[in-house]
Amino acid sequence: MIKSFCRATALLASLLLPVACGQNGPTSDADRAGRTAASTSASKSASTSAPATAARLSSTADLDGKRLGVQLGTVYDLYATKTYPRATVVQFPSYQDMTLAVSAGKVDAGFSDVETLAELMLTNTTLVPFGEPLFSSPVGAGFAKSSTELRRAFNAFLAQIRADGVYDDMVTRWMKTHNRTMPPLPAAAPNGVLVVGLSSGGFPFAAVQGGELAGFDIELARRFGASLGKEVRFADQEFGGLIAALMSGKVDVIIADMYITEERQKSIDFSDAYFAQANVAFTNKVNTVAPSAAPAPDAARASWIDGVVSSFQSNIMQEKRYLLIWDGLTTTVLIAVLSALFGTLLGAVICFMRMSRGALVRGSAQAFIAVLRGTPVVVLLMIMFYVVFGSININPVLVAVIAFGMNFAAYVAEIFRSGIEGIDAGQSEAGTAMGFTHVQTFRYVVLPQMIQRILPVYKGECISMVKMTSIVGYIAVQDLTKASDIIRSRTFDAFFPLIMVAVLYFIIAAVLMRGLGYLERATDPRLRRSRTR
Repeated sequence: MIKSFCRATALLASLLLPVACGQNGPTSDADRAGRTAASTSASKSASTSAPATAARLSSTADLDGKRLGVQLGTVYDLYATKTYPRATVVQFPSYQDMTLAVSAGKVDAGFSDVETLAELMLTNTTLVPFGEPLFSSPVGAGFAKSSTELRRAFNAFLAQIRADGVYDDMVTRWMKTHNRTMPPLPAAAPNGVLVVGLSSGGFPFAAVQGGELAGFDIELARRFGASLGKEVRFADQEFGGLIAALMSGKVDVIIADMYITEERQKSIDFSDAYFAQANVAFTNKVNTVAPSAAPAPDAARASWIDGVVSSFQSNIMQEKRYLLIWDGLTTTVLIAVLSALFGTLLGAVICFMRMSRGALVRGSAQAFIAVLRGTPVVVLLMIMFYVVFGSININPVLVAVIAFGMNFAAYVAEIFRSGIEGIDAGQSEAGTAMGFTHVQTFRYVVLPQMIQRILPVYKGECISMVKMTSIVGYIAVQDLTKASDIIRSRTFDAFFPLIMVAVLYFIIAAVLMRGLGYLERATDPRLRRSRTR
């Protein structure tokens, strides 16, 4: 741990020195090579958009009274609240969201470990560390209180790779030389599965590259799995949900650059520290004492079209990121379609129960509708994943379908009921008088009119349900929104990924509306009569 702390401290010094000298960030050859034309353009844009503060940030003491960005679930949240009581602490679900907010001037400063910030500064030249180091934190793998043997196995594995030089080689490749290629790893006949919880916030610890996870934590997890003779499966989710996933049995171990703290040790056990990190505050360079770079001449500025082409290349084509979008799109469509089908069928059953003459059956349906309509979908989703199916090894996509389907059914049931009750009772009586059974009367008389009446409202609920699927990232499902988060963690470009995902959701909704619109026209008796004339 001492050796790791010294290494992190040295890296911290290399980051802070350029700030003190009035530079924008690291000036090594590798850093200069990593600064592309697109990032330079983004730097200018963010620099002009960031608000100038009356008092420049030169020391961490200047943070009190400012707006501070922190990643939800990290130690920085509690640290900022305790250390700077007059500051406004703004929580962000991911590291990339927090850093983008700092770049755009939405918050005055953020907090980061040195290694991740050094990687970020290779491509985002608007950010600089400032002030003195905050604190040092040991990093460990997290285990459930009941997983004593697995934790001991990890500690033995960690001691082994330290002794044979593998650990030092990993640190050199991922932390010092910024190598981004996963090495050949030992293979073993799988004897079970090891589920590893992580949050892919970016290199050097965990990032998606070429459609595959890579980084220091990824290599460490795969080597540990090979030492156990187990296949490694990753559950990539929001950092704040990792401990809940571990305690509910959804993951076997957390290897996610997680700091060892007393608060976390009350809920889970940690391995021996496998890294130690120094932590710093960082801000947009216009907020520091460092002078900003002179603006480039107008002739040198890239055109809007060049910017779009560059964004398309970096966000879609580079590292085959279009595969992330495709996987996210298919997952979103799958969840939406299955949820709509399941919710419609379940809603029909609940509607039948709601209109029953039996008090118990009717009351059960009313309770179902009241609870599901009164519970936020994201809360329902996490209850289903962590509580209802907490002890069951189930695909999170299936959990999402069940949760969204149940929520959809609560609304569909009331839509169906209002459609049925809106039809004059005399029509049902006329059908019975003609010799139809109750089922035949409903099928041939009530149902066609009900469908035609409810389709406009039903169509709107379907669209709302499709948009609600964007929260499935909370349970480690990689949908369109999660794919956007992963891309932003690599490119730190907020505009293009978000606009692209918004367009794709619009296309899904448009296709769905067109299909339901066709059904609406097919069930309209006036249109049918006009075609027969």
